[in-house]
Amino acid sequence: MKVFVTNRFYYLLTGLIIAFVFGQYFEHVYLLTKIAAGACGFALLMDSYLLYLRGKVTARRIVSDRLSNGDENEIILELESRYDLNVLVEVRDEAPPQFQMRNFVVIQEILKLESKSLSYSLRPTKRGEYHFGNTILLISTAIGLLQRKVKSGAPEEVKVYPSYVKMHQYELMAISQNLTMQGQKLIRRLGNSKEFDTIKDYVMGDDPRNVNWAATARRGHLMTNHYIDERAQNVYCLIDKSRAMKMPFEQMTLLDYSINASLVISDIALRKGDQAGLVTFEHSVDTTLKANHRGAQIYHIMEALYHQKTSFNEPDIASLYTHSVKNINQRSLLLMFTNFESIHSLHRQLPYLKLINRKHLLLVIYFRDTEVDKLLVNPAGSTREIYNQAIGRQMLEEKLLIRDELQKAGILSLYTTPQNLNVDVINKYIEVKAKRML
Repeated sequence: MKVFVTNRFYYLLTGLIIAFVFGQYFEHVYLLTKIAAGACGFALLMDSYLLYLRGKVTARRIVSDRLSNGDENEIILELESRYDLNVLVEVRDEAPPQFQMRNFVVIQEILKLESKSLSYSLRPTKRGEYHFGNTILLISTAIGLLQRKVKSGAPEEVKVYPSYVKMHQYELMAISQNLTMQGQKLIRRLGNSKEFDTIKDYVMGDDPRNVNWAATARRGHLMTNHYIDERAQNVYCLIDKSRAMKMPFEQMTLLDYSINASLVISDIALRKGDQAGLVTFEHSVDTTLKANHRGAQIYHIMEALYHQKTSFNEPDIASLYTHSVKNINQRSLLLMFTNFESIHSLHRQLPYLKLINRKHLLLVIYFRDTEVDKLLVNPAGSTREIYNQAIGRQMLEEKLLIRDELQKAGILSLYTTPQNLNVDVINKYIEVKAKRML
């Protein structure tokens, strides 16, 4: 515990010094100043007594053991006063260094024996471990000459995970087991798909190959197996971790936007009855999580996404194709989060994208540069701005040319902004499922 003198003390001390100087010339001023100095000394002792012997204020920080990346996370501070008088508390919470909150101060009056809660929010923009320090309290009474410093709470560590807040937010888009859109009717088809439905009496027109001879022997008449279209399809998120995905937008990288969207779409797919999986890659395939629909799958995906980092290499789609041939046997929907900055970078990878698309349904998701859009909106006012806008238009045309090249190759593409990524990916997934493209 430490004690500090306040500005009020220094103002009072300055006033006494000036009064003593004048007291050298005016005797009555000198006597009054001596009385005032004695009163100030008594007030100082009384302030010390009230601060240290009449109670204490403690604080407790309430924070989740994990924070959601890119979202506002609420931090609660619970203050409890054991003083039998009103006190003024200056609260300084030691937030993790990543936030650089050097001027965070909350001044709060607390009545005697009162408990009070304060809250503030933090928006992390990087995954990883964040370390909170102590909660510092500077307590003063109505006299206000001294401040008592109290270190409360304990340092703690929390982890910033991919955006599970958005994952819960978009759960409303997966209300039912069946995909439903306005004007869309799902047709139940009988056939030879792998998903068994029921055993029924044989009727004219049923496929004789589906006769269930064991059930026929028990019932004494023909029974046949009926099947429905297989609903549990594989959905893989392929995340490019190369240097192009480190481009920042609103303090977050494209990689983190892609990781957040992968968690959201994986949760939606699992709630729709599909099986979700994950593959991350750059110069080689890094992480692989087999598609599954078990209950803990979303937590395995979240944990795998939390640990993703880049080594700033170039992406190698050829190794991704080889990996998909060996490890993804069933035809699947592959959502590839990547970023092509030029048509030349696409041409280098396009042959391998075509090979992947032959066996699976590939959806290439790449990003629109919103800074270029802002540059093109404002009229050019100088020669430099004219050149900048010309370069910006060329970059935009190349992005659109990439979309056309993918379309010519028969590959689905999604050209979107980082801010709209989650909604656009979900809508595209629903569209693919509704059109039975997989």
